[in-house]
Formats: sequence, structure tokens, C-alpha cells
Amino acid sequence: MMLPSVFGESLFDDFMNFPFEKEFFGRRNPLYGKHAQNIMKTDIKELDAAYEMDIDLPGFKKEDVSAKLENGYLTISASKGVDKEEKNDEGVYIRRERYTGECSRTFYIGEAVKQEDIKAKFEDGILKVTVPKVAPKQVEEKKYIAIEG
Repeated sequence: MMLPSVFGESLFDDFMNFPFEKEFFGRRNPLYGKHAQNIMKTDIKELDAAYEMDIDLPGFKKEDVSAKLENGYLTISASKGVDKEEKNDEGVYIRRERYTGECSRTFYIGEAVKQEDIKAKFEDGILKVTVPKVAPKQVEEKKYIAIEG
């Protein structure tokens, strides 16, 4: 008997791996095929003054990864290419499983966070992003004017 992954990763992930997934959600990412859901797994930790995100990017290099902040959304993108230079000095490829492509994730961090306040470091296939906690702007309380009459 198969138990839901309440004790493992995510019940939602198991739900999404049913056969209707392809028809309902469209094509899978050709870069990683059926393992696409394992790319860019993210852990987010809350600290006193910031949020710390650890994003898995196995097989990528620092120059393959970019981060962009726009309208309060932080987008992390990674693109990977295979060298097209084919030398036949050591033999002929029988099988090639590495592809080119890209993946990205977007996180809403709020419009109060400035680009220069975000710190990022890439090491050993893990992108560590630190986003400072910024208090949201106070919404002005509505004040009603008494109407005589």
C-alpha cells in the first residue's frame, strides 16, 4: 500500500505526479525531463533581521545564474548550454543526455526591499540569497468627516 508523502516531501507533489499531469499542466521541462521538479528546490529560513534562501542549482556555474528584482518580485534564473564543438579525436558519442535549457523561480519579497540590500552567494551548486526584513508601509487609517444636516 502506498502512503501519501505526509511523512516525506509533500503530499501535493505526489498528487501532481499522476498521469493526468502532462495533459493538465502541459509539457515537461525538456532540460530535465521527469526530474524537473527536483531542480531549484528552495529552503527559506527566517532570521531576526532577514530571510535566508538556499536554492539548489546542481550542475550550474556562477555565470549561468542570474537574479533580478522587479516590482517586488525576486526572480532567480539559471540557463545551461552544451558546447557545440565536437571533436572526433577520442571517439564518437553513442548517447547524449545533457541538454541546453533554462529554469527559473520567482518569489514575492515586497516592494519595500531595495536591490542593493539583497545579498547572494553561489557555492557548491547552492545559491544562498539573503533578503532583509523590511516593515511594510503603514496604510493610513481612514478618517471620516462628520456631515451636518
